[in-house]
Amino acid sequence: MIINESTTSLENKVYYQLEEDILNGKYPVGESITEIAASKEYGVSRTPIRDALKKLASDGLVVITPNKGATVIGISKNDLIDIYNIRMRLEGLAGSMAAKNMTKEEKEALQENVELAKFYASRKNYDKLKELDTEFHEAIYTGCGSRTIYRTLKDLHTNTRLYRKMSLSVPGRLEKSLKEHEEITKAIINSDSSLVDKLLHDHVKAALDNLLNNIEKEQK
Repeated sequence: MIINESTTSLENKVYYQLEEDILNGKYPVGESITEIAASKEYGVSRTPIRDALKKLASDGLVVITPNKGATVIGISKNDLIDIYNIRMRLEGLAGSMAAKNMTKEEKEALQENVELAKFYASRKNYDKLKELDTEFHEAIYTGCGSRTIYRTLKDLHTNTRLYRKMSLSVPGRLEKSLKEHEEITKAIINSDSSLVDKLLHDHVKAALDNLLNNIEKEQK
């Protein structure tokens, strides 16, 4: 992928593209990323690649070895558990706030998201479903009215994108997840903040349990 050098800083563009490629699985755990190879891949000089890799190392996504380049660490199992445990608490809070703060139009958009997800689920379009899943959760983050909660949850949700796609592809999880989205949406429309809190907590916990079971199966 050739990166356009216009508008925002080149270093940031390279950083975000490398982050995206690590989190979506293009560069799997254990893969080496060298400055020379990456500069050819992205069509930029080695300097922005070097700077981007340093930022990714500070994020914990790669580890840099002198004279060898960077090795992808990605999101470990322990990282995954930590992220989902934090999401359980924060998403419940965000949902309870969204039930009180979301406008009629925002609630209607959430309902439309659920209907679209049903349509694409019938066609097993996992890429579109992952996109709609992201939009569903971000609508709640936005609707809660807290910029701090929004930024925190958006980052956590982004960091698990590869695992979320894996989760949706597990037989039976897709249908269950959509049913949970329906119940959450109904509770938000009814402004039932305590119920939304519980449903979102349970929704995130179910996703984590599903992922851990899947990871254990793959390791056997």
